Amino acid sequence: MSFRIEKQAMAELKRLFECQTDYRDIVLDLKDVSVIDREVMRFLAHCEVDGVKLENCAPYIREWMEREKD
Repeated sequence: MSFRIEKQAMAELKRLFECQTDYRDIVLDLKDVSVIDREVMRFLAHCEVDGVKLENCAPYIREWMEREKD
């Protein structure tokens, strides 16, 4: 089964993250996520820079995030 992260979910994640004082305590398991758009990819990359741990990130998503850093 695969899932898509959409803008509504991203807004909810942002709201939940605001409740945390330290993003390093947050772990996002992306095991079932296989479809994202550019805005969500940038959001995930920004989260990771802020200290959120991304687990089980699909290789293509990880590669896309790395390419955007350059």
